[in-house]
Amino acid sequence: MMTSLLTRRAARDSIEPPPRRSSARTLRIALMYAVGLAFLFPFYVAVVYAFKSPEETTRDPLGLPPAWRLDNFVAATKIPYFFTNILNSVIVTVSVVTVTVLICSMAGYIVTRRKSKVYSVIYYLFLLSILVPFQTIMFPLYVQLRSLGLINSLLGIIIVQIGVQVGYFAFLYAGFIKTIPVELEEAARLDGASRFTIFFRIVFPLLRPINLTVIVLAALGSWNDFLAPLMLLQKEDTRTLPLVQFYFFGQYSQQVNLAFAAAIVSMIPILILYFVLQRYIVSGMSAGAVKG
Repeated sequence: MMTSLLTRRAARDSIEPPPRRSSARTLRIALMYAVGLAFLFPFYVAVVYAFKSPEETTRDPLGLPPAWRLDNFVAATKIPYFFTNILNSVIVTVSVVTVTVLICSMAGYIVTRRKSKVYSVIYYLFLLSILVPFQTIMFPLYVQLRSLGLINSLLGIIIVQIGVQVGYFAFLYAGFIKTIPVELEEAARLDGASRFTIFFRIVFPLLRPINLTVIVLAALGSWNDFLAPLMLLQKEDTRTLPLVQFYFFGQYSQQVNLAFAAAIVSMIPILILYFVLQRYIVSGMSAGAVKG
């Protein structure tokens, strides 16, 4: 009888968590919701302002708009060079993503598979470049690009964005490639395959998770980049979408509602890309952490 009572009590305790543990779990969930709402609040403000008129914004800054009108979006698309700026952003982002994936995957492969001091030094240079803030190299970079005639040039901003990101992404690729068995490459080498054939026919298809991760992160970094285009793209017809905000803020007037409408238009493509591929970001970044 006593044994049966103890067994039932142990089963009940295993099913019902202690009150202290339950309270801690509730606190964690509440904290997660609070942090989530804090991150979502700027998006709420952007959407609300984009659909309001200036008078409605003044009357009730954070309330929902009385009517969901598209007037601000129509007016925002009529600013000079708006669609040219969109095209510039597309060209820059696609170029940066394509070149970054090719260069960083090959760099990560070679520094991982070649066991020599030279490639070890290159690997640590990649790590060192991650620690260098872009602000510390802005002025010498501007002087160098001006001497090369790359100011107000999409080629210049593409080179800069690739150079800023290449160290970090090469580091991610190197960590992921360490998880790929070397035996696959050795078997192909015995069959007479060259190093380029081994990489593009065997290794590169296996990099799909990290490739998708790099595509999302590089696209986000390039599309949303403001500081580098601000420094290098001074002509209106060469600007990218983040710089469109300059059109709405003058010395004597501020078109806040139009600015938020233009910002939402510019966010739509990159948000679609992020939500389609976001499940690969964490998996791709953590896959290389399994082995040393």
